[in-house]
Amino acid sequence: MASLITVENLYRYYGGLCAVHDLCFEVKRGEVLGFLGPNGAGKSTTMRIIGGGLAPSAGRVLINGIDILDQPMEAKAELGYLPETPPLYRDLTVDEYLAYCARINRISRGQQRAAIDLAKVRCGLTEVGRRLIANLSKGYQQRVGIAQAIIHSPSVVLLDEPTVGLDPIQIREIRHLIRDVANEHSVVLSTHILPEVHAVCDRVQIINRGRLVLNESIAQMREKLQATTLLVALRRVPSMAELETVNGVQGAELLADGRVRIHYEADGDPADALVKQAVANGWGLHELTPERMTLEQVFVEITSSDSHTLGAAPHKGEAA
Repeated sequence: MASLITVENLYRYYGGLCAVHDLCFEVKRGEVLGFLGPNGAGKSTTMRIIGGGLAPSAGRVLINGIDILDQPMEAKAELGYLPETPPLYRDLTVDEYLAYCARINRISRGQQRAAIDLAKVRCGLTEVGRRLIANLSKGYQQRVGIAQAIIHSPSVVLLDEPTVGLDPIQIREIRHLIRDVANEHSVVLSTHILPEVHAVCDRVQIINRGRLVLNESIAQMREKLQATTLLVALRRVPSMAELETVNGVQGAELLADGRVRIHYEADGDPADALVKQAVANGWGLHELTPERMTLEQVFVEITSSDSHTLGAAPHKGEAA
């Protein structure tokens, strides 16, 4: 599968601060990449470099095989971009605004009408073409923002916080639209809404202090988030050594609230064995709850770590 975004050894310095340190990754055709990071991590800087709005200090970015520094016009023609605040002209109608976007994206006059109509169909805007953008709901304004990003059929679409400020119904509609867009384009989705990553992304990347600290598929993340501990509440708590004799139990620890945390291998859930043993020994089992890690916990654990330090200067011969 072709890579539509290739980021190679990317650095970005602001004075003596290395905001982006040796970033390397690819985004395949048809893939939705969730790009996460805390404030100040270098995420926005990276998005701006990929979008061609900021030059790297070192390294390069290829958009559909085109170097964005060597051939900026050609590379940017392969890009669509929706910033956190959509670049809308509120005093225009949807049709007028999309016609303007078609012209600035150099769509030929003979193809502009077809491009506008296709973008409206894909973004659910066919019924509001003659309405002023100022009079549309927030959700429909986001749709217009996505329509301007895809009107010229780019290879890559960059979406920055596309569901911020929307109600739950609008969020579901925009997420469905993002998945539909990904059928034709590669999508990089920058978001702070972690359930959104599970809902629409194929892969998740986390950047922290300018470094890429996690890059895994959603399937790999699901394996990582599988429960490997149980919370058990018993009316008569046996010794931890006795609990550890139960088939499948690796370890047991007594918690401050009187419950017990049971540790086990991911492929060896001891729940059934614990229930049988509790009944046989009269332990009075009244709670058995799997403890599952969430993406939020993984995110907090990774980004709160102090093990990742700011990057060293690039190698000799690289720009700073």
